[in-house]
Amino acid sequence: MDGVTLYATFLHLHRPQLVASGIPEHYWEVLHRKLCQQIFDASEALSLMIIEYDNRTEEDPITTVVVHKEDGVRKDDPQHIYIVDHAWTFRLDTVRSQLRQIPGLLVRMANIMGVDNDQPEDDCIEQVSEKMWKYCQMYSIGADGLNIESQMPIWYIPDELGCGVNHSDTPNFRLVPFMFMPEQITYSVLFPIEDCEEGTIVTRDYVEGNHPSADVKKALMLPWKNSSFTHISFQQKEPSEEYFLDGHIEESLPAEVSPPVVDPSRPLKVFTTYIYIRQYLNDPLFELVDDENDADILWLTTHFKTFNELSTATPNRFINQFPFENVLTIKDLLAAVCRRVQVDQRANESQESLKTFPNWLPTTFNLKTELLEFVSYFQRRAEKGLDNHWIVKPWNLARGLDTHITDNVGKIMRLQPTGPKIAQKYIENPVLFDRPEVGGKVKFDVRYVILLSSVDPLDAYIYRNFFLRFANKPFALNRFDDYQQHFTVMNYNEQVQLRHIPCKEFLEMWNVQYPDSSWMEIENGICDMLKEVLIAATMKKPPSGIGKCKQGRALYAADIMLEWENGKMAPKLLEINWTPDCKRACEYYPDFYNNIFKLLFLNQMNDSAFRKITL
Repeated sequence: MDGVTLYATFLHLHRPQLVASGIPEHYWEVLHRKLCQQIFDASEALSLMIIEYDNRTEEDPITTVVVHKEDGVRKDDPQHIYIVDHAWTFRLDTVRSQLRQIPGLLVRMANIMGVDNDQPEDDCIEQVSEKMWKYCQMYSIGADGLNIESQMPIWYIPDELGCGVNHSDTPNFRLVPFMFMPEQITYSVLFPIEDCEEGTIVTRDYVEGNHPSADVKKALMLPWKNSSFTHISFQQKEPSEEYFLDGHIEESLPAEVSPPVVDPSRPLKVFTTYIYIRQYLNDPLFELVDDENDADILWLTTHFKTFNELSTATPNRFINQFPFENVLTIKDLLAAVCRRVQVDQRANESQESLKTFPNWLPTTFNLKTELLEFVSYFQRRAEKGLDNHWIVKPWNLARGLDTHITDNVGKIMRLQPTGPKIAQKYIENPVLFDRPEVGGKVKFDVRYVILLSSVDPLDAYIYRNFFLRFANKPFALNRFDDYQQHFTVMNYNEQVQLRHIPCKEFLEMWNVQYPDSSWMEIENGICDMLKEVLIAATMKKPPSGIGKCKQGRALYAADIMLEWENGKMAPKLLEINWTPDCKRACEYYPDFYNNIFKLLFLNQMNDSAFRKITL
């Protein structure tokens, strides 16, 4: 294949990436040649130099890069684009294991970051793990067909030259990641955006992009330069209706129709693709059908948006969803909705007490729209010496994916650009459950299934048999990258143990471990909390609240943790899930779906299975 054909192939594979990365077109052909021939020639024009200090501070860089080429470098010269190798590529859950296992990696990272590598290995790893946020960068792969796990951010630290390029608000170079597709290897590409004479210090902008304000950019620069934000109020305002619509698929609202009428002379026909309904819904009052056009009940596992068409074309058909129910099931919207509760208390909230409401919602900030409020709150907690561990979660992913726990505000600022996320106060004093087989008391959470049969009037229930999930290692406020110590979702990883405890068995063990804490009282508090959530979610019209729909019925799952507060157990709402995995529910309780369908679609209340949570 001749050079022209090779270059044409390179452009075919890489043009979208070249354009998205903002690499000027006059560099493309030289970049292609250097990548194919593995030419790492930055040293012909640039030098890495150690900076000498009398009294170096943590904010001072260790090294710098200087132009040493006599005639300088010119931004219009296509030769001045350089490949920078990556010293370390990793996922965040592999940091500790790679530093321990890859020969020479820990020493190299310690040298780059100015960490003493003569100290004990564990201490060195801890310091590198803390300081790496000044050096690491990120990319992700969004190709069609990739599963969610493969699209998670990939982090890397450039080689010594790349790490020596320091920040400037008026940079003269850019350093961007670039995946060379034939090798499936990612490098960084360094090129000038200004003409630089000999002796010029090479700089780049660590937080490129258009930011809403100068203060937001200062906040994103916190990993490298400390700034105070305590003068900014941390009080939060509910987002506009436009925010509730932003990025969401358009959906219509139903017409005013009467509720579906059930014909008692025949079974209700159910269309679903969900395997466990097809397996366990066997009551003769219902009949499974393979064509949704024949169905009285559509129980879908994909989001339904055309409620107006449903109400006008098939007004006698049920659907297992409500309009705009995402105000409950997307984490940033749920937090905004929950804050509607106890507005009178929040209005009198003291900036000194740092108390946020409602009490059952861990303090939560939207890192896209409330970044400055979060940093202000974080710094105020730090000033008071309060625990400052936070759990950073994507808005719309489950199973603990891309979720991180830290008290390092620099790390949180680096996580912010990786996708829409919330920062939620980590529960530092959870109620624990003793698991002697793993050596002590572990975290656990409780999942209650919520059934919503009407929005107006509000009519909702919980399934009395709740579900438990347990961590596999004793709890402590350390080693936050240890998944089995801090997370409870174990059923998606074949490499870890999953502890199954049915509700009845758990209650027997609970009464032994906590004889003075009645689970019925705890459940009463949980029901009060869930009632407040549903009232808040339905008190406003769509798109800011769940829309009423006479044909709608829904099943959600609320994940809840208990925290010690003033010597008492207090429920804390973690999230509410849409179309939750009900495999365990069916295995434990084979009539699970029979009872649910009879309640939701035939109004047959089974008091032993359900508890009403609304008036």
